Amino acid sequence: MDVTVQTFTVHKKYSLQISRGTTSETTNIWIKLKEDGIEGWGEASPFAINKEKEITTVQLVTELEAIIPQLKQFSPWQRQEIESFCDRVKLSSALKAAIDMALHDWLGKKVGLPLWQMWGLNRDRIVPISVTVGISSPLAAQQRVKAWQEVVDFQVLKVKLGNPAGIEADQAMLLAVKEIAVTAKLTVDANGGWSLTEAISMCRWLATLGVEYVEQPLPVGEEAQLSTLSQSSPLPIFVDESCFTSRDIPQLADSVAGVNLKIMKTGGLTEAMRAIHLAKACNLKVMFGCYSDSSLANTAMSHLAPLADYLDLDSHLNLIDDPFAGATMTEGRLLPNDLPGIGVEYCGSHS
Repeated sequence: MDVTVQTFTVHKKYSLQISRGTTSETTNIWIKLKEDGIEGWGEASPFAINKEKEITTVQLVTELEAIIPQLKQFSPWQRQEIESFCDRVKLSSALKAAIDMALHDWLGKKVGLPLWQMWGLNRDRIVPISVTVGISSPLAAQQRVKAWQEVVDFQVLKVKLGNPAGIEADQAMLLAVKEIAVTAKLTVDANGGWSLTEAISMCRWLATLGVEYVEQPLPVGEEAQLSTLSQSSPLPIFVDESCFTSRDIPQLADSVAGVNLKIMKTGGLTEAMRAIHLAKACNLKVMFGCYSDSSLANTAMSHLAPLADYLDLDSHLNLIDDPFAGATMTEGRLLPNDLPGIGVEYCGSHS
């Protein structure tokens, strides 16, 4: 199969600050796999769960270019062999995601069906997505909520906490958000920004305000404390950075209520499906999240959305220059379309 790789840079309408830093733009990778006149598309976006584990776009491109000659020897039908090859060469999960995405897109186009239909899923079961408010001052947070209200009929709002200034700053920001987002359900994501003591205190306080759940309250590496936190917290605890693939789920199952699965972490739709079923077998709730992904990656995940309990696939809605169009927003829900494969079209210039 032919393999084509190019990069594209996307810029956020509003910079997103989390406990680890701020993002205003990213350069992502667009991979195209072609055989029999059919082209499958996939996306890789760089991400980091901490400063020690950051992989840049340049590193991803270098890594990908090194394996393209071997990748070309496969057919898109050989998904199992391709997955084994990617594991053998220890390919970064974001690149594995892009390749697996493209293979699924190719297959759907080959048989003329959207992925959700190939998998026999029901779009009516897709829950509303949440939209995200990053760490900021109380006034800036209120302005961000108002900006979201102008473009999306959202029902769920995710608030990023873990402010380096401390939990008092977190509390002030959340109260300000709640003043504006009167009817929205609220969830909280601390991105590992709290200590165990802070997390217990915040979870108890957040429960009095009707927050639905708390995501990744503790830093990566402190998973042993999750059980203590869950026993002390009146709110369900979800993990994100602490869970990449299905292999991480069994040791987390007794300590948390749910896991946040992202296509860039799992390494593709194939592994995302495995992780979903294993999580459910362990009686865990499943959430889908995203990094600085365009409509390409978020639409890919939207095809699995009937299997998710919570959805946080909003990154493309905060882009000025998303080069793709795919899943559409309807009454707060991100719905995949009827086009074959992932169902994404190219609609703008890239850089």
